[in-house]
Amino acid sequence: MTATSALCLGPSETWRIGFIGAGRLGQALAWSLAQAGLKVVAVNSLVQAHAVALAQPIQGCVPMTAQDVVDTCDLVFVTTPDSVIRVTCDQLVWRPGQAAVHCSGVTEVDTLAKALAHGACIGGFHPMQTFGDPHAAVSSLPGCTITVEAQDAGLMQALLVLTQSLGCVANQLPAGMRGRYHAAAGYTSQFINALFDQAVSLWQTWGATEEQALRALLPLAQGTLSSIQRAGVARGMPGPVSRADLSSIEKHLHAISPMGQEMVHFYVTLCMRTVALAEEAGGIDDKQASQFRTLLQQAEDE
Repeated sequence: MTATSALCLGPSETWRIGFIGAGRLGQALAWSLAQAGLKVVAVNSLVQAHAVALAQPIQGCVPMTAQDVVDTCDLVFVTTPDSVIRVTCDQLVWRPGQAAVHCSGVTEVDTLAKALAHGACIGGFHPMQTFGDPHAAVSSLPGCTITVEAQDAGLMQALLVLTQSLGCVANQLPAGMRGRYHAAAGYTSQFINALFDQAVSLWQTWGATEEQALRALLPLAQGTLSSIQRAGVARGMPGPVSRADLSSIEKHLHAISPMGQEMVHFYVTLCMRTVALAEEAGGIDDKQASQFRTLLQQAEDE
């Protein structure tokens, strides 16, 4: 996919920025850009109250039709739900010299192909942040990573300027990688919930509550995150595999086996991966790694 025209927007303080979609992400991003001194001038939403809520704190921002947003703005953020990004874009008439940018983590940029066909530049701008509360997100956005994608050099430069204006760090993503990128984010966001669910389940077997379990487990997890930050993924890994403690893994497997094969399978799958990490870090040798793998495979086969 090649952009048909280079984007040259001029100084960032002159850009006219608009939003199509005024949900939690759209609100938080629009407010953050406005606070950073950018001109957010237009918004559209299928829910008028959402458009008004986005526009109200921003001087000079006006709710209007989606086509009017496109006609008015140099840079249009499409912040609708992922499932309607394409149909939203396809319903509009775009023009050369402007940019259409969506904020989805997983949707490929070429879903904006209609805008590209009309001569606009297209891109992606995905903050790696949660947006459950837009007001809280405005406070937590600075310092986070924003993944940017654009084949047009002018648009890429504009997205990097926006990222810097927000006090964030840019991650430039090649085309076609958004599915992998979003899956990677899932491992370190919602999959953590799955890990805690298993750990809490074990605590509950002796009568502890979820609150008691989390009070004990959260500091442990935070300590591991600090170790990863300091030493990296492999060298920052704690636990019995990292110190070649085969007997502790034997005891784990013996203790959880009465809870069913599903929990055993989950444990074995994760523990197998820690064996590879421990090898990488130099904590165990080939012979020890083989002993761990044999033990874990036997537990899986029982």
